[in-house]
Amino acid sequence: LTERSFSKSSWPDADRIAPIVNNDEIFLIFYKELYFRHVYDKLQPSLEQRFESYYNYCNLFNYVLSAKAPVLLELPHQWLWNIIDEFIYQFQSFSHYRYKLKHKQESELAMLRDHPKVWNVHGVLNVLHSFVEKSQINNQLKAYNNGDDPKTVADEFGRCPLYKMLGYFSLIGLLRLHSLLGDYYQAIKVLENVQLNKKSLYAVVPACQVTTYYYVGFAYLMMRRYQDAIRSLSNILLYIQRTKNMLQDKSYQYDQIAKKELQMYALLAMAWIMCPCRIDESVLSTLRDKYDKEKFIKLQQGTLSQFEDSFAYACPKFVSPVVPDYEALSQSQHKAPYQFQLKNFVNEVKQQVAIPIIRSYLKLYTTMPVAKLAAFLDLDEDNFRAQLLSFKHKMSNLVWTKGQRAIDGEFQTSSGVSFYIDEDMIHIADCKVVPRYSEFFLQQIRKYNEDDIRQNDQGDQSRYV
Repeated sequence: LTERSFSKSSWPDADRIAPIVNNDEIFLIFYKELYFRHVYDKLQPSLEQRFESYYNYCNLFNYVLSAKAPVLLELPHQWLWNIIDEFIYQFQSFSHYRYKLKHKQESELAMLRDHPKVWNVHGVLNVLHSFVEKSQINNQLKAYNNGDDPKTVADEFGRCPLYKMLGYFSLIGLLRLHSLLGDYYQAIKVLENVQLNKKSLYAVVPACQVTTYYYVGFAYLMMRRYQDAIRSLSNILLYIQRTKNMLQDKSYQYDQIAKKELQMYALLAMAWIMCPCRIDESVLSTLRDKYDKEKFIKLQQGTLSQFEDSFAYACPKFVSPVVPDYEALSQSQHKAPYQFQLKNFVNEVKQQVAIPIIRSYLKLYTTMPVAKLAAFLDLDEDNFRAQLLSFKHKMSNLVWTKGQRAIDGEFQTSSGVSFYIDEDMIHIADCKVVPRYSEFFLQQIRKYNEDDIRQNDQGDQSRYV
């Protein structure tokens, strides 16, 4: 009906719908939520509509959070996810809108000055944390991870599916919001009770799953935890490959997921170039098919402009947490959060550009004079020693190994080679363990022989029974 009659126009106003539903206040709140979601999706919302949507979300969340007993509403999990997802998207959209001066009238600027708390970051954070606390979702997730019944640690609100799922989706919303603000440590930390490496009982909405792993993978990438980023992105890309037929049937999700999929392949390409390691063959094959071959070669060559282009394509649209000074606002100030994150990323890439070349030389030798390898790279000896120290530092990364907390990890080297400098000589050892298949086969042979002997003994005993 929407595609046929309202593809280029808004839905009927709530005032026209109100008499039909006997002015049901709750129905009208949910209707307005869908009404403004359609405006953001198909049209260009005005400043008044952005304000009205914010006030409607305030009414909706106040109704749910201020109730003395659980609200008796049963909504599909997909709809609950869409509410949280759209709430953060509209905050993100408004944050960009208020920093752009182009085509703004003086009346709009005056309205923005007079209402600094509308779509304020503190209000958005407060809503998400309120749902997390009201639902007691962290306590429930701890109990679920320990094999206990989550209902034993939850009160009447936590046992209500409406509050429980809004609490869980709010955790994912906090992950997204902190990533948009550039606080990657906090983004991962809010998921300390969410088991990312196991299938969760709460992972019931595909779009939520994709959003979770996209932002987790991006946060890991920006924290220089490349192996964790590769693992997270590979897992969700494999999930998308296996469920693509199911997702295509849900057209309202598929377009968004398909776009995120391409962004994640770009993130995976950058992470894999920065830290080559083993990934699933089907994911690697699809990466080579979907990611432009010429761009991939440029990334391997350390071309900074290609890293910048790939980052611009794959990164989220960052926001500033502060209200702008409308008197001193410049035309390009809305790009400042993105430019700051890009600068940090490119600085990290610059420090690692020479690492693949150094690694390739180190793998060819067991000992080599420092001066000789410096000459191969056209570097003076002091500069080359600095590059070797950088190699040691950059290739030692925090990697998740066990436990529930995604923020935890152990320092591991990902270079594949280990070396030390003794005076003017580099001593190199290949630290990559070659799998010994002979031991596996011998173990299986011993196991087979033990089973065979056991069966013969049982056969002998049966003769005398």
